Amino acid sequence: MAKGNYDNAASFYDKLSRLVFGNNLVKAQVYLLKHIPANAKVLIVGGGTGWILDEISRIHLSGLDITYVEVSANMMALSQKRNIGGNVVHFTNLPIQEVDLADDFDIVITPFLLDNFTDENLPLVFNPIHNALRSGGLWLYTDFQLTGKLWQGIMLKSMLLFFKLLCGVESWRLPDAKGMFARHGYSAEDEKSFFGEFVVSGVYLKK
Repeated sequence: MAKGNYDNAASFYDKLSRLVFGNNLVKAQVYLLKHIPANAKVLIVGGGTGWILDEISRIHLSGLDITYVEVSANMMALSQKRNIGGNVVHFTNLPIQEVDLADDFDIVITPFLLDNFTDENLPLVFNPIHNALRSGGLWLYTDFQLTGKLWQGIMLKSMLLFFKLLCGVESWRLPDAKGMFARHGYSAEDEKSFFGEFVVSGVYLKK
């Protein structure tokens, strides 16, 4: 399993994201938050700097029980300063495969997580998240996708090279995340693309 994480990028990650993508990565993730029901038990894996906690607390002032898993200690430190309202958040600074999780989460959220892994290692990350989500629960997935546009491939390779050198990210290409959802019997309930279809947000129902 790759040991890379985003410690080296934590201090400028959000600024760089907005410089390159404007607010499209934010909009893509916020789009999914309407699917979180009141009083839900939520698992967030790879939440980065934690701004998503601010956005969630604007929709749900209280009542959520959130487990927040982030492998980068520097990202975690930033996340712990966020506004969580009256919600309960359990911060865990470990790789997801090392976390002892319950199997009754209503919602799991993976913002730009799965693209960091090869197809070979993807199950090591996907499976523990899948096992933590209850039957009938929703997986809120946001990530990059390639739709055949040349600029997308060039931009993806540039990003992966940058983060490979800076943060030790293992992947050179996007893994087959949608195929993984299909093989585990999920059904796609909602999907919306952003930034010239380079970014996709999807809602997957665990049957």
